[in-house]
Amino acid sequence: MAGDDGSSAGAGRGRGSTEDEVQIQIAGSSKPETSSTNETASQSSPTKHWHWWLMVVLNIFFLIAGQTASTLLGRFYYNQGGNSKWMSTFVQTAGFPVLFIALYLFRSKSTQTATTSPETSGTKITLIYIALGLIIAADDLMYSYGLLYLPVSTYSLICASQLAFNAVFSYFLNAQKFTALIFNSVVLLTFSAALLGVDEDSQGTNGLSHGKYILGFVLTLGASATYSLILSLMQVTFEKVIKRETFSVVLNMQIYTALVATIASLIGLFASGEWKTLEGEMHAFGSGKLSYVMTLLWTAISWQIASVGVVGLIFVVSSLFSNVISTLALPIIPVFAVIFFHDKMDGVKIIAMLMAIWGFISYGYQLYVDDKKARKTSVSVEESS
Repeated sequence: MAGDDGSSAGAGRGRGSTEDEVQIQIAGSSKPETSSTNETASQSSPTKHWHWWLMVVLNIFFLIAGQTASTLLGRFYYNQGGNSKWMSTFVQTAGFPVLFIALYLFRSKSTQTATTSPETSGTKITLIYIALGLIIAADDLMYSYGLLYLPVSTYSLICASQLAFNAVFSYFLNAQKFTALIFNSVVLLTFSAALLGVDEDSQGTNGLSHGKYILGFVLTLGASATYSLILSLMQVTFEKVIKRETFSVVLNMQIYTALVATIASLIGLFASGEWKTLEGEMHAFGSGKLSYVMTLLWTAISWQIASVGVVGLIFVVSSLFSNVISTLALPIIPVFAVIFFHDKMDGVKIIAMLMAIWGFISYGYQLYVDDKKARKTSVSVEESS
């Protein structure tokens, strides 16, 4: 979620500041190009280039590490006797207070340089955060059911379908180019998920019925589609509403949407009556009460690390690229699932995994082509000026 900014501080610039705004053009991103010669020089400077790559690499690490750890810990919670879907949903966003540390460290020194117009400040930003937070809460609940009813290896491979959904959403919402390579990636990931849906060997695992397997499959697929929609909506928010180029903007987006999602999860936890079972669940937890608390704590922290990576990549590249990097965890999570949870890795799952990796490589090559083309264009502009 990986991971996901600012109340009134995150509002867009006024019309009069357009010439002063510096926007970073990223290969494969739908962010608009600037026509200013000075801005072009800023984009192509070595300092800007290395700063961008540092941000990309850092966010990739956050996303992969956080996603892998949170998924495995989530499965461990269920395997050791945990059964609260709302608690599992709650911990996916409840760790957001730790992000205030990062917000302090990465606070923008130029906060006052970007003025906000009354139309985009306050109420508008607040409504966006509330809407995104509620969607995130619903999405997390679907993921919780999917992780309960599916083996980790199957769950993680189905989640790869989010890239196919995001390619479609990015095309309509973010003006993302839909090339042959991206289309190939979408097709491969779609077939990969479809293979798992009809894989009879994976159904009925862990003593679950065929009906619960299908429910887990459908909810995980629905969660992947919703997650992709969230990423595209966040990118639209960054580009059209917030319009700021600071990492504090990313952190604020994650903090405020996570706050809303956490409140919604708490309401669900109490409204469903699951809160009454938590004490007994802790005492009956297979590896002990301390392990129960630490599992939930580190699951919450891992989800926030992943979320920062997700939204950071949306911010510096695009929502589609963020989703592509999420699929990098595919070869990692199933392997750990086999080692720690003894998941069955049959021929169908291996084929599905290879197809998903092929889909990732296909889109990765498209990014390479776009980056190479953008560099040539930048050099040509500099030489002509």
